Amino acid sequence: MTQAALAPAESRTRPMSSQEKRVVFASSIGTVFEWYDFYLYGSLASIIAKNFFSNVNPTAAYIFALLAFAAGFAVRPFGAVIFGRIGDMVGRKYTFLITILIMGLSTFLVGLLPTYHAIGIMAPVLLIVLRMLQGLALGGEYGGAAVFVAEHAPQRRRGYYTSWIQTTATVGLLLSLVIIQIFRSVIGEEDFALYGWRFPFLVSFLLLVASVWMRLQLNESPAFRQMKAQGRGSRAPVSEAFGTWGNIKIGLIALLGGTAGQAVVWYTGQFYALFFLTQTLKVDQSLANMLMAGALILGAPFFVLFGWLSDRVGRKPIILGGCLLAALLLMPIFKTLTFAANPALAQAQISAPVKLIADSSQCHFQFDPVGNGEFLSSCDIAKAALANAAVTYTTEAAPAGAAARISIGSHDIEVFNGNGMEKAQLKSQSAAFDAQVTKALTEAGYPLRADPAQVNKPLVLALLTSLIILVAMAYGPIAAQLVELFPTRIRYTAMSLPYHIGNGWFGGFLPPLAFAMVAARGDIYFGLWYPIGIAAMTFIIGLLLIPETKDRNIYASD
Repeated sequence: MTQAALAPAESRTRPMSSQEKRVVFASSIGTVFEWYDFYLYGSLASIIAKNFFSNVNPTAAYIFALLAFAAGFAVRPFGAVIFGRIGDMVGRKYTFLITILIMGLSTFLVGLLPTYHAIGIMAPVLLIVLRMLQGLALGGEYGGAAVFVAEHAPQRRRGYYTSWIQTTATVGLLLSLVIIQIFRSVIGEEDFALYGWRFPFLVSFLLLVASVWMRLQLNESPAFRQMKAQGRGSRAPVSEAFGTWGNIKIGLIALLGGTAGQAVVWYTGQFYALFFLTQTLKVDQSLANMLMAGALILGAPFFVLFGWLSDRVGRKPIILGGCLLAALLLMPIFKTLTFAANPALAQAQISAPVKLIADSSQCHFQFDPVGNGEFLSSCDIAKAALANAAVTYTTEAAPAGAAARISIGSHDIEVFNGNGMEKAQLKSQSAAFDAQVTKALTEAGYPLRADPAQVNKPLVLALLTSLIILVAMAYGPIAAQLVELFPTRIRYTAMSLPYHIGNGWFGGFLPPLAFAMVAARGDIYFGLWYPIGIAAMTFIIGLLLIPETKDRNIYASD
């Protein structure tokens, strides 16, 4: 995987043909629909929690819903290997036809699933199975679309043309928010939560038909056809891509010096920001969706701008600049977001501080990716309740074995121990405790919901847009960079794996991990240290080890 010679001048300067433009359009539109399918779940996480994880308390239900969301990300690297191998051996076009079929049908079936109340534990099991099928499909989709477009693009315009693929995740999220908002408005909030949430999933079938039709009109990429004609195809792309230390090293550098940081910036700027608005700051879901949709519309052109700029100044400075700025700015942006979106909460945190007095040996880190853990000590119950209420608190040591207590203004609340309780008793006790905590918080000035009239909408929109711009810097040029790092014969496989480990694992687990960090520390901003740390790591490793790739010839013999 050494740097190839530069392409002839004419291939670097010629304009893109009408056929190549159709490739960009059809690949991008199809990928928008696929991201729409994938992110419907994330946009509806709170409703999914109530319908499929109703057997546990609301805090645990929400964490489980986020983990089910993350399950789709967890399997994405396996999809990258499976479909990357097919794409390198059989072809780019037919591989990402298969992936969009799997994705679309899985999403459609989510809309038909019975809830926990109807079939019990099988409901979340089936949901997670479908999420994993979505993740496998997306693991093959992105690499196929990025490679397909890059291999059609002129040499010195790859950053610009592949940046249209980079907009698809943002546009897919925007489309999911718009469709959800339409159904919320038409059906009404109560009926939408009851059954209307299914309709956005069912609508995806129409998008699937359109996507398949458009992709059937495309021809195989010229680089792949040339490779096959010259007999240079790989018979074992997986082992060739990752069977030697030299190739593994490039994959690791691409992961740690590129995609890991890009992933956490992406998911913090778009998904975690939406979770933070609705779950932590208690902003009305419809208002939060509209503000995020506005930010996505304003921020989307920056993906293309930074892709275009990377053709001139290089991929590396744009991507690493986005990671560095994110590491420096995420914390102040989110703190300002609190004052802009829920000023009453910000004021209450200052005027009525909350204290948790607990035996630290009874406090656990509430992150359980496999769903087997039980967090029933008085300390765990207190931390979950305070995290769910979006309360920042300090901790104080209690005597060994003592029950945890919460101090809120003039209220001193003793927390029960749920270990050994029957399920019905635990549910009843939890409801009574939550009501007691809510009453004390309300009397201390903590709002149950953000007052829409007090939300500084222009400032919130500006802050969300600034996050999208950071995302665009880190994400816009990365498809071109990954394509240019690897040779044609193993490109689909080799670029897909580091991309999907970065986005599937480093990025996909960000929401539940950040939520668990907040619950553990008692600081609503503490979860941000995870993306800040990963973005800083990527900046340092990328600065030292990632080569500049914008002038590489991806058609050269390899």
